[in-house]
Amino acid sequence: MTKFIGTGVALITPFNADLSIDYDALERLVEYNIANGTEYLVISGTTGESVTVTAEEKKQLVSFITKVNKGRLPLVLGIGGNNTTNVVSEIKTTDFSAIDGILSVSPYYSKPTQEGIYQHFKAIAEVAPKPIILYNVPGRTSSNMSPETTLRLARDFDNIIAVKEAGNNVHQYLELLRTKPKDFLILSGDDDLALSVALAGGSGVISVIGQALPKEFSEMIRLGIAGRAKEAYDIHFKLMPITGLIFSENNPAGIKAVLSSLNISKPSVRLPLVQATDYLKKEIADALKILGKS
Repeated sequence: MTKFIGTGVALITPFNADLSIDYDALERLVEYNIANGTEYLVISGTTGESVTVTAEEKKQLVSFITKVNKGRLPLVLGIGGNNTTNVVSEIKTTDFSAIDGILSVSPYYSKPTQEGIYQHFKAIAEVAPKPIILYNVPGRTSSNMSPETTLRLARDFDNIIAVKEAGNNVHQYLELLRTKPKDFLILSGDDDLALSVALAGGSGVISVIGQALPKEFSEMIRLGIAGRAKEAYDIHFKLMPITGLIFSENNPAGIKAVLSSLNISKPSVRLPLVQATDYLKKEIADALKILGKS
């Protein structure tokens, strides 16, 4: 699935001060990423505050981004949860006419066994009309999807084509890369490890910071996939400070502070998240100045 090789970005959902969706900012963000080298867009992921966006708002977001995108980049839609029946129902009732792939997070809160995780994704794979990207993020789900489970799913279902691995675990990345089926994609979900994963044989990243610095980040990943380590690490080292800062309080408050500093969107988030502190906002603004971005 070459359309998912390179840099995808987990789009924020921009909010106005009253916490309604800021569609003007969303249009700016989508156009900014299209113009600066992002390979595909991910709608309604963790960074999009999917758990506090209503079902109707989600439909509106898909419709609006589809209209702005005009088929220029592939679109991936996040559909996941810890109620397998509800996830299957959402997939069955979603219009996928403009969507190229599904990003589905491993079940959270319930802490299923590996067999439970397998059966959850089996049920999804059996109804999904689009390719599936598994999403392992144990820091949020409190349950790690093991490489064995990931690759069992990859081998058993042709429509499971990739994993967004976000365990921040180098050994787990390497085990996936070592034993994966030939055409299965390993995508980094950790911005700080994305280049290392690309250089080791990964197929790219679904990034948070990439949507704010798409030109630099996507070029770094392309260089990494091509094995041009020296040039890629030159970019990586420049981006390290800002990448670390955006996760220092929470995501997406950090990336929203960056995008606010770049005059793309406001820093507003919905509870239980709160905006980045004034201290972090200043640190981010200073880091962007060093990069020549403000």
